Amino acid sequence: MTQSTVDTSRQFDLFSKRQIQGGPRFLQRLADGLEERPYELFTLKPLGPVIGAEIEGVDLREQVSPEVKAELHRALLEWKVLFFRDQDITSQQQLDFARQWGELENHPFLPKGAAAEITRFEKDANMKGQENNWHTDVSWRLEPSFGAVLRLSEVPPQGGDTLWADMGAAYDNLPEEVKERINGLTAIHDFTPTFGRNMPPELLAQKQAEFPAAEHPVVRTHPETGRKTLFVNRVFTTRIVGLNEEEGEELLQYLFRQAEIPEYQVRFNWEKNSIALWDNRSTQHYASSDYYPNRRVAERISIIGDRPY
Repeated sequence: MTQSTVDTSRQFDLFSKRQIQGGPRFLQRLADGLEERPYELFTLKPLGPVIGAEIEGVDLREQVSPEVKAELHRALLEWKVLFFRDQDITSQQQLDFARQWGELENHPFLPKGAAAEITRFEKDANMKGQENNWHTDVSWRLEPSFGAVLRLSEVPPQGGDTLWADMGAAYDNLPEEVKERINGLTAIHDFTPTFGRNMPPELLAQKQAEFPAAEHPVVRTHPETGRKTLFVNRVFTTRIVGLNEEEGEELLQYLFRQAEIPEYQVRFNWEKNSIALWDNRSTQHYASSDYYPNRRVAERISIIGDRPY
């Protein structure tokens, strides 16, 4: 065998390990058994093939009727994140809208707005945006959020977009051998490495007792659609149960990267008074931190969810 043949074989082996392979991805927007149906009470404009749609014809200054809420909920299950523009509403109206999806959550570590249920993200030259990692909100809770309503009241001149990834599509496109490997595995989710990093030891111990690490399936089943979704994230998932540290971390890093694939994503360019409603059970999101030192102000209201299975 010549040196050239050996070098070529090594190159082929290296590229195989890098999984360099183009071509179309399998993109299924709806869960099995669901059928396409028109929306009759508002206009829906898709922003991508599997995730993200703008809603027109709904005024959130007014109480949403049960019929509109039901159709919005169907759209949320089908598109995973819904966007509303030009909604000049108050924090109270935002609370009222979010409450139509369930009991509201209080975040124990982030700054509050005008009410305990409002988390306020006020970024400027003195407070840099740090939410630019792919994550699922509060997956360290025993019952992570159902979803959230985010409103931007101040936007930077450029930048500050938020991206969402469809983790059902991410699961669908995993190789079969990976699906078999992760089937039945569970992982630990913990706030300690992030929110607990700078806490005094006594406060950290108190918060760890109040919010113990949660064990969730690596692949959860969506409680309403039955769809399997990948449920690990880079920010809060610390280890896979039953695997040694090296093996578990290698697998987690591979699974984390699935959210970064553009075909599974939608990117939203915020304007003042834009609102996003997303399903936290089937998505991850990433807030681009490319606007420093400009000002960006957002308020998020989260809805309590259920225990993943």
